[in-house]
Amino acid sequence: MARLPGQVARTPARHVLPQEAGLGLKPQHVAQVLRDRPRLGFFEVHAENYMVAGGRFHHDLSAIREDYALSVHGVGLSLGGEAPLSAQHLARLRDLLMRYQPQVFSEHLAWGGHGGVFFNDLLPVPYTHARLRRVCEHIDQVQNVLGRRLLLENPSTYLRYAFNDYDEPAFLSAIVRHTGCELLLDVNNVYVSCINHGDDAMQYITQLPRHAVQQIHLAGFAQDLDAAGDLLLIDHHGSAVAEAVWRLYQQTLRWLGRAVPTLIERDNDVPALDVLLAEAHRAQRLLNTMAVPQARGAWV
Repeated sequence: MARLPGQVARTPARHVLPQEAGLGLKPQHVAQVLRDRPRLGFFEVHAENYMVAGGRFHHDLSAIREDYALSVHGVGLSLGGEAPLSAQHLARLRDLLMRYQPQVFSEHLAWGGHGGVFFNDLLPVPYTHARLRRVCEHIDQVQNVLGRRLLLENPSTYLRYAFNDYDEPAFLSAIVRHTGCELLLDVNNVYVSCINHGDDAMQYITQLPRHAVQQIHLAGFAQDLDAAGDLLLIDHHGSAVAEAVWRLYQQTLRWLGRAVPTLIERDNDVPALDVLLAEAHRAQRLLNTMAVPQARGAWV
């Protein structure tokens, strides 16, 4: 394959989160967070919820940012699509990151729009040589505009294209090699996809470039049956992290050999903050076994 653009691009800046557990910031929890200042490594927000000049969300996030590290997670760039990236969306994203200076920005290996139509979904990417080139071009563009490394998240998938040149870990590895981006390893997505396709989840993980994993996501899934009556897992972020995913997370940390910033995701049927804090504390206890306490000190 011909040289990809990212092979000669300058190395973008790296920003680092605390090697601790964090939560997604939800509007209904802001008042309690500001009152109680719970011990957490960081909060994460979805970029597209803040792409306006002002309003209550910005007021609350400014207050949170004074005390906590911040991760910004994008869902709308459509990095995996064939169409050019939206210049307007990218400009708004750049302005948002300049405003809050988050430690991390991440996006998905997926596409969500075509021909000027936005589908409001994270759709699967064909793992071909041609699409690899296109994804790398998009990531180079984003990293050059933002002046920072992007963390790329592995998708949850429910089908596969008939013709692929790579399996998913090899495709992700090639993107990292060609662009200098790093990985947001969604352990729940790995579990969901591997159950759906009959693959081994830990074997998938160990094929990734270990050094590139800079953040982890944990979330809940739903169960259904496909047209053939077989088990189908759906990444819905609407329940607690499953025990099988906790076990896979623990195995992943042992494979990594280090603590990695870990987010508990919950976007649907959001419970009380204390329920989510209990999950974050569980993740933190596992993280504490992987690292010597740093300046902030280990916590449970």
